[in-house]
Amino acid sequence: MYHVVNMREYLANAKRIVVKIGSSSLTNEAHTVDTSRLDEIVDALTARMKRDTDVIVVSSGAVAAGMGPLGLKQRPTDLATKQAAAAVGQVELAHEWGKSFARYNRTVAQVLLTAGDTGVRDRARNAQRTIDRLRQMGTVPIINENDTVATSEFHFGDNDRLSALVAHLVWADALVLLSDVDGLYDRNPADPEARFISEVRDDSDLHGIEAGDGGAVGTGGMASKIEAARLASRGGVPVLLASAASISEALDTAEVGTVFYPKDNRLSAWKFWALYAADTVGKLRIDAGAAQAIRTGGTSLLAVGITGVLGDFESGQIVDIVDEADEIVGRGEVAYSAEELQGMIGKKTSELDEEQRRPVVHTDYLSYFAARR
Repeated sequence: MYHVVNMREYLANAKRIVVKIGSSSLTNEAHTVDTSRLDEIVDALTARMKRDTDVIVVSSGAVAAGMGPLGLKQRPTDLATKQAAAAVGQVELAHEWGKSFARYNRTVAQVLLTAGDTGVRDRARNAQRTIDRLRQMGTVPIINENDTVATSEFHFGDNDRLSALVAHLVWADALVLLSDVDGLYDRNPADPEARFISEVRDDSDLHGIEAGDGGAVGTGGMASKIEAARLASRGGVPVLLASAASISEALDTAEVGTVFYPKDNRLSAWKFWALYAADTVGKLRIDAGAAQAIRTGGTSLLAVGITGVLGDFESGQIVDIVDEADEIVGRGEVAYSAEELQGMIGKKTSELDEEQRRPVVHTDYLSYFAARR
């Protein structure tokens, strides 16, 4: 799809981008919003928008920004206090984002999402339509995970992953991940022997990487940024990982940070959603031959390749497709209920009743995990 010789040039000229800002780049040591830093970020975002680029912002920092007003000295670990801090911090952040963009006569909108909003297709579409309409009306969408209602069992985990999902949701041309680190290193950049990695073309470039956690106020860290970059690039979206202190250069020439190259063939919005965001309600276990066929691509799943049905699901729901070792091969929209499938396991098409001869999961509604490159 891309066949780009200079990926940095492509990033510099992408027409629709998602920019994710980390907590440490938005808040200060007093655990309140750092307005001077925020103004610098908005200056750079506005400069990019003046080049006719659509910009969607994914903003961390709600919990961190709520800590100061609540008198908290350390990031809360219990869910209730974290949600309380997020409730306060979301107001603080939205206010300061609005104030800063108002210097350029731009309106902002706060969009709060939970994993459930992307996991259910209708809700994902509603979120997509809302964001698209905001852009059409010249408003800057500021997206954050809705920590006030997310539970420990049902959340994105960090805004890095959320930004990768949003990049596909809005069909962005690129994702820019900004934090307090200037790019990817093979170990802690404080180590004098740390080696800077300027580009990642495939997973082999990540071998031997040591990545840390999210620090004092964040939840992401380098490990989650790598996973978010891999998630976006697997689906066909190039990624620039850079420091928020270099946001002007990142959004201008893109000659900073680490570039993650995308796969050549971008997944459709539906297939990406099914593979990485959808809620699954059961499993289909398949034999080695069916697993190989699915990993190759372009093949529907037939009853003959199924060895087991797990869970209670209905036709039209999303299920995991796993191999004999219980490793996920892919996901897809199943054409039959679990009850119907119990009587179809392992049967050739010719052995089935007429109404059961269509594929269990049609290739158009099946998305697979390719083997790591």
